[in-house]
Amino acid sequence: QVQLVESGGGLVQPGGSLRLSCAASAFSSDFYTIGWFRQAPGKEREGISYISSANDRTYYSDSVKGRFTISRDNAKNTVYLQMNSLRPEDTGVYYCAAGRITTLMRAAYDYWGQGTQVTVSS
Repeated sequence: QVQLVESGGGLVQPGGSLRLSCAASAFSSDFYTIGWFRQAPGKEREGISYISSANDRTYYSDSVKGRFTISRDNAKNTVYLQMNSLRPEDTGVYYCAAGRITTLMRAAYDYWGQGTQVTVSS
């Protein structure tokens, strides 16, 4: 069964860092675009970054550009999201997803993880 499992979330102070992992099973994640999304309380889920399957092209939303870095380790079938200079507004549940189209449109993604909570607070 295709599965994506996120890990690495937690509580961090403003200015701190976290690295999220998205481990894929039952399929090769390098054949898919992997996107990271987040959902703050009371808000819609927003796409923040992706890494494409074809050439590992990356994209970041304006809200995280320059602070977050997405990367892929094909040997481990895992995609990472390194988050630096975290802000309270980065708080939310972070999801990874796999899709065949290089986009941050939620509807284009076929598989979703269960999410991991990130809380940025002093």
